[in-house]
Amino acid sequence: MNNLLALTLAGKQPATTQGENAALRWKWLGEGLLELSPQQGYRQAVVLSAGIHGNETAPIELLDRLVNEIFAGVRPLAVRLLVVLGNPPAMRTNQRYLASDMNRMFGGRYRQFEPSGETARAQQLEQAVSNFFAGEQATRFHYDLHTAIRGSLLPRFGILPYQPQSYSPEMLALLDAAELDALVIHQAPGGTFSHFSSEHAQAASCTLELGKARPFGSNDLQQFSAINKALQALVCGQSLPLRGEAPIRVFRVERSLIKRSESFKLYLSDDTANFTALPQGTLLYEQPGESYRVQHEKEWVLFPNPKVALGLRAGMMLTEVPRSTLF
Repeated sequence: MNNLLALTLAGKQPATTQGENAALRWKWLGEGLLELSPQQGYRQAVVLSAGIHGNETAPIELLDRLVNEIFAGVRPLAVRLLVVLGNPPAMRTNQRYLASDMNRMFGGRYRQFEPSGETARAQQLEQAVSNFFAGEQATRFHYDLHTAIRGSLLPRFGILPYQPQSYSPEMLALLDAAELDALVIHQAPGGTFSHFSSEHAQAASCTLELGKARPFGSNDLQQFSAINKALQALVCGQSLPLRGEAPIRVFRVERSLIKRSESFKLYLSDDTANFTALPQGTLLYEQPGESYRVQHEKEWVLFPNPKVALGLRAGMMLTEVPRSTLF
């Protein structure tokens, strides 16, 4: 079973849906859902997901290559592993989503959206992750891999879901090894896949943004070598590579920009990069009954997008905080 991506894009399932060899057992759980378990014991249970947005293809190709290497015996499997290709219909058409953004739907929030293939898929993925972690005694992790729509002054970054407890040192070590430039801490619950696994399955979870979205076959996977090596070390139970970059920068979300009116006006150019810094007093947006000027000496903007649907986030404003904020 070493053709996960090809089968998923073709809308087919393998001739047999489970099997084993001397090293591992595998089970096809449905379209784009594959569970792998080592024959020997394991100490970690890991979900690796990509393609929640169907046009973010590089991480999908990375996961497919990793699965192929595990089946070929090139990489020994040391963890129990669930691989998720999130939104196959959108992947087939190279679109972010077909009806609505699935990464706003988790934690039961799909009920707030018009029923669609994506609301059904979000529900299916919640169930798959819940089943995978049910009764699991091993340490739990979930890395949800994405690429960004726009350019970023800090190209590789992780977004940590809000949680009342400290973040996992083991997860932070992997994010350091993956040569991420920055981490962003949410201060409120959200509808992302990684927030769901953190809140509902008590997994150490992170959304990873790893460069720019490109179509299948147009990715230079060498640009993703650091995260690739870190994930290989994770699933093979090997030592993480040493970080070669400057220390990771840590930011905290201070404000989410919620679009409440069609006359919402965002005073940023369409090509404003993620992590653009804005000085105190800058008028950022206006809509009826509400406006916002930068409150702190400096704030950084993330995911500015005034074209989102009403009620959704049109951007986030960040402040830089010390690493100790993570603990």
